[in-house]
Amino acid sequence: MSVSVPPVSPPPVPASWWRRRIAGPLLNLLKQGLSPAQLSLTVALGVIFGTVPILGITTLMATATAMRLRLNVAALLLISHLMSPLQLLLVIPLLKLGARLLDDQKGPALTLPKLQYLFANDWGQALRLLWLAGLGALLIWAVVSVPVGVALNFGLRPVFRRLLARQAGKETPAEAAE
Repeated sequence: MSVSVPPVSPPPVPASWWRRRIAGPLLNLLKQGLSPAQLSLTVALGVIFGTVPILGITTLMATATAMRLRLNVAALLLISHLMSPLQLLLVIPLLKLGARLLDDQKGPALTLPKLQYLFANDWGQALRLLWLAGLGALLIWAVVSVPVGVALNFGLRPVFRRLLARQAGKETPAEAAE
């Protein structure tokens, strides 16, 4: 009687450091109990809150919204803080546009020489200009963030549906029984 040995499959290729340490934990964090709709909303809100032109309020806005909507707070904060480089790139142009939008004076609205002159000679006018620039930047951000957020939310839903379906298909029978 001969014993047949089943074919041995080659050992799996070890995952790269990037996949083990960064991508895998990030995907697990994003998938913790959230539906594809909640995941896409989390990413959309993270992008929106991560680009707010007022420095320092990203964490407060993201945490409060995630708790109110019962989204994954850590994932929303992670995504919003990953947007920090884009936020820093957008702050100055949005402040300049905001100053131009709300300031009623003629001439350049927000330039470094103008701010230096105003701080040296008229603190009140300098603070007024910065206040209007910040308010205008926030207004522009709010108007632009609505269509961007809606597009991201509905655009990412099919992506997350496929991703979660693929992950569910990779579950072993032992994991599915738990």
